[in-house]
Amino acid sequence: MAHELSVWLFAHRVGTLRLLQGRLNFGYVPDWLLHPAAVPLSCSLPLQTAAFDDHVARPFFAGLLPEGHMRRLIARQFQVSGQNDFALLDHIGGECAGAVTFLPRGQPLPAASPPDDVQWLTDGELVAILQELPKRPMLAGTDGLRLSLAGAQDKLPVVFDGRRIGLPRHGVPSTHILKPPIHAVEDSVANEAFCMALANTMQLNPAQARIHTVGEHAFLLVRRYDRQLATDGSVQRLHQEDLCQALGVVPEMKYQNEGGPSLQQCFELVRQVTRPSAPQVLRLFDGVVFNALVGNHDAHGKNFSLLYGAKEPTLAPFYDLLSTAVYPALTPKMAMKIGGKYKFSELMARHWAQFAQDAGVSKAQAKKRVLTLARQLPAAAVQLQADPAQAFATSAVVGQIVKLIAQRCELTVKRLTADVGDALAPKEARDDKPQTR
Repeated sequence: MAHELSVWLFAHRVGTLRLLQGRLNFGYVPDWLLHPAAVPLSCSLPLQTAAFDDHVARPFFAGLLPEGHMRRLIARQFQVSGQNDFALLDHIGGECAGAVTFLPRGQPLPAASPPDDVQWLTDGELVAILQELPKRPMLAGTDGLRLSLAGAQDKLPVVFDGRRIGLPRHGVPSTHILKPPIHAVEDSVANEAFCMALANTMQLNPAQARIHTVGEHAFLLVRRYDRQLATDGSVQRLHQEDLCQALGVVPEMKYQNEGGPSLQQCFELVRQVTRPSAPQVLRLFDGVVFNALVGNHDAHGKNFSLLYGAKEPTLAPFYDLLSTAVYPALTPKMAMKIGGKYKFSELMARHWAQFAQDAGVSKAQAKKRVLTLARQLPAAAVQLQADPAQAFATSAVVGQIVKLIAQRCELTVKRLTADVGDALAPKEARDDKPQTR
């Protein structure tokens, strides 16, 4: 007998997710296919009458769930298999990334919950949650909470009204994501806050994030870009999906060396689905260069997203910006190749030229944008570090990031300006091409 969940997008039931012989199966319902406002859940799940099998459906649906150790702990909490995407969505798929909600078949979407259906937390309760999250991710099993976010790091959807932090109950949309320190990663909160603030200084349109403290505990509070305030003051969901979901890549293969998306595939997707595409392509280009210069080696396909607003899809604000290169124990390899190279130290002018070709950007324009970022970033980092309105001056990790940025930018400028012909020569540009899939 098939297990079934109704899949809702905003206030519309759009399809049915089934578990058939241990595998996912998804189909749109006829009413949604005939609806004048019908849109697909994902670029990888176009509107059609035929159902999608596990191979096609799983990348989107599994991509809504936590990963790794967090996923295993949640599965243990509910006494289900860690590989059972369906059971996990049944238990925690109430408040997900974007505007998707999962409910038992036949159960209607709850009437709009009162905006005050939030469990506001005292400082003591918040401290207790910060201590509990590593053992019980997403507070799985708490009555009235069905919360899910992708990724392998601890985080929690919350409501923040400018003063108080609360838990969204019974379908109330969250407004922010609470991110506690990453285990065994020194001062990760200051690291991510600094990189996010630096991206904002460079006008790269990241999600808005700030450090908050309760007692001796520091955490990052990130405003959700997939939530917006309606005219009546209520919080409304916006739909979104990450690039792995859009490209039909399962989360466990998100890194390029495991078969995940390449930068070329990401740029091709953005060019295909956004209109006008040129500004979005250049935003993605700048984001990739920024990640390379600040040492964010974990910028894989799930760390870039498409946001579906009232008009055409756009590249979502950047998020999960963390300088991993300052930690010697973490890999020196970037999640996606730039010009055929995984290591930043190996990037020469010809590799940047190849990256421009992969991105579909002219070599001259690409070189100008890389040089502009590399020349402006070090001073911006120093200024941000010293800003008395921020809390970065006392962070040793931030000091290391500032030095790393200066070194990487100096090296990039030197290699791009040493020989103009090297960057543009067709023969050189053909060397060290990235693998294609």
